[in-house]
Amino acid sequence: MALLGTVGVAALLPARGAAADVADAGATGAVALLFFLYGARLSARETLDGLRHWRLHLTVLGCTFLLFPLLGLAARGLVPTLLTPPLYAGLLFLCLVPSTIQSSIAFTSIARGNVPAAICAGSFSSLAGIALTPLLAAALLGADAGGFSPGSLAEIVVQLLLPFLLGQVLRRRIAAFLARHKKVLGLVDRGSILLVVYTAFSAGMAAGIWHQVSLPRLGALLLVEAVLLAVMLLASWYGAGRLGFDRADRIAIQFAGSKKSLAAGLPMASVLFGAQASLAVLPLMLFHQMQLMVCAALARHRARDADRDPTAVRRRDQAAEPDRDPELELELGQDRARHQDRDLDRDRV
Repeated sequence: MALLGTVGVAALLPARGAAADVADAGATGAVALLFFLYGARLSARETLDGLRHWRLHLTVLGCTFLLFPLLGLAARGLVPTLLTPPLYAGLLFLCLVPSTIQSSIAFTSIARGNVPAAICAGSFSSLAGIALTPLLAAALLGADAGGFSPGSLAEIVVQLLLPFLLGQVLRRRIAAFLARHKKVLGLVDRGSILLVVYTAFSAGMAAGIWHQVSLPRLGALLLVEAVLLAVMLLASWYGAGRLGFDRADRIAIQFAGSKKSLAAGLPMASVLFGAQASLAVLPLMLFHQMQLMVCAALARHRARDADRDPTAVRRRDQAAEPDRDPELELELGQDRARHQDRDLDRDRV
């Protein structure tokens, strides 16, 4: 709702002239701060621990940065019958964006999947996307990205990669501060994204770019994205099954490998596309809302299946039980027996 409201404000009151320059400068600083916070929050120890499940992580990375881009390239055949070139550029950019972290973890947890694997897979995807998304955009988008050129990679390094690395370096010193002010920093995250959205859509309004998008084109874009999401959900689920993963891992792969991060994609689009960012981020914004609604329903469906599966219920109960030391259990039993004897003696008295 906040995203839609921001788009409405940008349509009614777009930033122009000096206000546009101030908004651009603010968005640039907000993006750098956003990636600094990403770097400061990502634990290197958790990342190294997750390397032990490397097959799962490679599968998620393959879905995110190989299968998604291939499907995006295949959609080029829809231009110009269903999609305009700017909308197709945004759709292809959507296919290059890394996976989500928070929603992948949440849906994996609801569906009774492998939550630690989802945490590591989302973190790896976000980390890899800082380098892979600009490189893939340079190779696949080219002149189709409007204001994008390979020279924008230097700007990506300065605005995204360096703040991220600085956050990693300073993580130990500021981790306690970040933990104490988690709610406030969450507002900073959302505010940064909304500022980027406002700046991008204001530039689109000033340039009259929205006259290029009609309602039939938007309907066609939604249809294409629905097919894209369905293909990725099916491919990640059944592909993981063919690779021999168990049910919990398949759930983590499906939710981490089929989604795209709006939080990471919007700042990158503002850097890569410049004045054309408004149309470039439109497919990503629509896909983001669609994936949340579809995956929420799918996660509940997976949870109901887990409740009906005796094997899954038994494994979940075993995982919930703490490991028991036989010697400790014997001592506890003896203590209980002594207490019962004392109670009997008091009753006799």
